[in-house]
Amino acid sequence: MTVELRDVTSVRGAEVHLSDISLSLERGTLNVLLGPTLSGKTSLMRAMAGLDAPTSGRVLVDGKDVTGIDVRKRSVAMVYQQFINYPSLTIFENIASPLRVQRRPNEEIDRRVRETARLLRLEPYLGRTPLALSGGQQQRTAIARALVKGADLVLLDEPLANLDYKLREELRAELPRIFEISGAIFVYATTEPSEALLLGGRTICMSEGRALQIGDTPTVYHRPETLRVAELFSDPPLNTVAIEKRNGAVAYHGGDTAPANGLYAALPDGPYNIGFRAHQLVVANGAAGHHVFPATVALTEIAGSESFVHLQRNGTNWVAVLPGVHEFPPGQAVEATLDPDDLFIFDPEGRLVAAPRGG
Repeated sequence: MTVELRDVTSVRGAEVHLSDISLSLERGTLNVLLGPTLSGKTSLMRAMAGLDAPTSGRVLVDGKDVTGIDVRKRSVAMVYQQFINYPSLTIFENIASPLRVQRRPNEEIDRRVRETARLLRLEPYLGRTPLALSGGQQQRTAIARALVKGADLVLLDEPLANLDYKLREELRAELPRIFEISGAIFVYATTEPSEALLLGGRTICMSEGRALQIGDTPTVYHRPETLRVAELFSDPPLNTVAIEKRNGAVAYHGGDTAPANGLYAALPDGPYNIGFRAHQLVVANGAAGHHVFPATVALTEIAGSESFVHLQRNGTNWVAVLPGVHEFPPGQAVEATLDPDDLFIFDPEGRLVAAPRGG
């Protein structure tokens, strides 16, 4: 099965929810929609499912135009952020409900429910009701109900957003295995770059109803085609600064200057914007050739085995993530160092012109 969107646009009143989106999804693939709230992820899923008809453009399944065909006539299942289970039914009956609607034989229902429950590690709970389960187990029940339906297209709209950290991590680790075994087309919406990286597959970066970049997840992460994509795929937020290359030197906005070595060396003279992720900035003495920035510590956050150091530099706010526990008191003067071979360089229009060679 293939699902193809051709120039899909969705306008509701004065609001443009989707703008000229074209993409193709293949059987057995995992496709991650990455973008902030209101970027168009849910609208795109609803157009794929047939819940909403696009204002213009077409949706094709195996080459057949299904634009406007009701979702009930399509092989689609959807799991929402707010997981929905029937509280009075057992977990077995919750999972079995789509098969009951399809009037499947009891033997087939029993077999498919137990196979799906085994896949999602729900076998011990089939006789319980949802309120007797943890949040993670209830969400697995909702996912099981979507899978048991045997749908060719499974849409998951931020399905882990309302779970606590431990449950999210548990399900994130399990989902790639479930996707691989199922063989359906999966579309998974998230606001979290770390979740996209963990799930892998392909990523579709969304912003303001547009698909900015589509590609293998590691490729999109390591080579964002635009500054906006780099910002979407960075958590903590991408550090940025304007620079000017001139006569073999780089002048950073705010007054710092350095030799135009590393990725700067091959650039024509002119203005650029650079971006670097928090792990690319070091609060320590750098190696020879690194660029050094005097800065002041605004805040240090310790999160497990990492420390997030928020810096202020000439009116600019940056953040560095350091392995281990580090305590910098607010107001401490430090030196932040950046490897000129380990950053992204964008032209004034925000298009990528250079990226770290190692990926």
